[in-house]
This record gives sequence, C-alpha cells and structure tokens, in this order.
Amino acid sequence: MSGYFDTAYIAKCYINESDSSRVRKLLRRLGGAHSSSLCLAEMASVLLRHQREGALNREQSDTLRTDFATDIDAGVWTLLPVTDSLMARVAGRIAALAPHTYVRALDAIHLCAANESGFREVWTNDRHMLAAAAAFGLKGRSV
Repeated sequence: MSGYFDTAYIAKCYINESDSSRVRKLLRRLGGAHSSSLCLAEMASVLLRHQREGALNREQSDTLRTDFATDIDAGVWTLLPVTDSLMARVAGRIAALAPHTYVRALDAIHLCAANESGFREVWTNDRHMLAAAAAFGLKGRSV
C-alpha cells in the first residue's frame, strides 16, 4: 500500500517541523509513497529556504539532499513523471474548474498526477491543496 505525498509532507520526513514524527510514522506504515517528480525542484527550494532562514547550514542541506536522493533510489519515493501531456491535462482541468475554486499551479500538478495515477487521496498539510483536492476527485488528508 502506498500513498501520495505532496512536497510539504516529503520535507517533513527530512526536516523536523510540526507533525514530522506523525508523517514519518505514516510513511513507515505505508511502506513508501508516491509524488510527482515536481517534488525534486520543490525539495531543493525547501532546503534553500531553510538555509536562508538559518535553520540549516549548507552541509546539513547537502546531507538531506543526498538522503532524499538515496531514498528515491531505494524506492522509498516513487516519482511520477511530469510530462508535456500531463501539463496539458492539468491546464485543461484547471480551465474546467468552477471560478470560485482556489488552486495554485503546483498544487494542481500534484493533484492531477495523483488522480491520474489512481490515488483516491493525497497527504498534505497545505490548507489550499486540501481544499482543492475534491475538485480533482481526491480526498485531502492530513495527520
């Protein structure tokens, strides 16, 4: 059994943030998780933000980046490709949403990738993504 994690939840597996221990426990229970390959760039941004804010130094950030890559290679994370055809479908799905729907582009990519890969739920603590999940046929879940 696997779940779909957005990058906020992936980051909690490497960086001590609120709910990190519960997210790590969930990951162990699931035996791994899926995410869009978009998480590669997003994780790089998360690590840079933590450096900028002084929570991590360069060496710590490099170690976490290596740990993340090692876990991908080990199958902890299964990354779903972001292709041109996926991006076209994301754009189409956004265009078809009700005008009052608030969804950010990167969240829409995650939500569409999860839905198209057969997931029924996505795991995140992002309130906007949780709220938009239903518009993509998914249940937003948080620990």
